[in-house]
Amino acid sequence: MDKEKFLKQVVSIRSSLRSELLDHQEKWSMNFHLNTSEIFVPDSQPVDAALARTTHLCISAHQDDIEIMAAQPILECFQQKDKWFTGVVVTDGRGSPRNSLYETYTDDEMREVRFKEQRKAAIVGEYAAQVMLDYPSKIIKDAARSEPVEDLVALIRAAKPQVIYTHNLADKHDTHVSVALRVVAALRKLDQAERPERLLGCEVWRALDWMVDSDKVQMDVSAHENLQFALLGVFDSQIVGGKRYDLASMGRRRANATYFESHGVDNTTGLSYAMDMSPLMNDASLNPASFANGLVQRFAQDVEDRVRRMS
Repeated sequence: MDKEKFLKQVVSIRSSLRSELLDHQEKWSMNFHLNTSEIFVPDSQPVDAALARTTHLCISAHQDDIEIMAAQPILECFQQKDKWFTGVVVTDGRGSPRNSLYETYTDDEMREVRFKEQRKAAIVGEYAAQVMLDYPSKIIKDAARSEPVEDLVALIRAAKPQVIYTHNLADKHDTHVSVALRVVAALRKLDQAERPERLLGCEVWRALDWMVDSDKVQMDVSAHENLQFALLGVFDSQIVGGKRYDLASMGRRRANATYFESHGVDNTTGLSYAMDMSPLMNDASLNPASFANGLVQRFAQDVEDRVRRMS
């Protein structure tokens, strides 16, 4: 076979594979309400196969929330053949704050930047897949809108994760709490057999060191600090304007590790906390506000008991 004929065959095969991959993406995207939604697969596997291998799924509000709150499952799945991490970003990133290089960017340009940064993180962390649902925040914050919940139901059914990570109910960002509530709503629509083993609410816009120790889910993030820095560092549009999420997140993890135990040496060099929100998933009669208030009241009782005991 001459060289020219061989090259033509290679080009033809590549074109066929690319077309097949796009077909997978288009067919899957049709299951979402927005045709601008995206599923990015770093290793170019077919979308359905990429999602089906998922063992750990993180559902976040914004680009970079995943890398701030879900470092532990990313590290647990990194370079593992039997564990795969998939990230989901629910909002579009158009309202992101911008400064410096990005100061004059339009909302549409910021969306493109934020999507590009999230894809970079998925490549660095070797995610099974990265999903962008592309909803405006106002839709996520509207509990009457069923579209995000329906998209999450379809996605969880396709991925069948063992654990889902999302925002905690004590987060001080409205969109973050809204995403957590939509995740709970989606899980309640699933049959028991379709639900993950656990639902964890993680730290972003409020640390969880205030919870009593018995309520804390400890996530060891001592390993691969270089990878953690790399995952946070790709979000240049957020960092360059003066919001050092990379330094702050790594500092919080180190502080959690040191301040967890007052009467013992450090067992880890990095620690993240989560609240176990599995009861909300499995008991539809349990009110999310009451559930969160129960955690707060246990903290308040712990403080009161200690003060009275030492008085």
